[in-house]
Amino acid sequence: MKKSNKVVEVEKGKIHIVVELIEYISNAVLSKTIIKKVTGNETASSFDAGEELAEKRSPFDTFIQIIEGVAEVNINNKKFIMKQGDGIVIPAHSNHYFTANEQFKMISTVIKSGYED
Repeated sequence: MKKSNKVVEVEKGKIHIVVELIEYISNAVLSKTIIKKVTGNETASSFDAGEELAEKRSPFDTFIQIIEGVAEVNINNKKFIMKQGDGIVIPAHSNHYFTANEQFKMISTVIKSGYED
């Protein structure tokens, strides 16, 4: 792991097993930075069963991909049940939140280059 501006990123130029980038922690949502740049970031997150990430809004499109388990994703009051391998783009300025009815892991990618619709 390489430290850069107090953000720990995964080691570059090395193969990683994506689902092993992050572990589950009891009664918690855990996030780990894969890449963080001023133009965007990629993050791995794990959700223990029963956890929820509070509703929020982002000024940028966000791509979510489930890499383990099943997630409940709510975007502008529309519920999606997503399983391993599923991906969705959360449109910029949308209200969204995540619920873990069971444990799951996901990768989220935010590209901050522009405010296109």
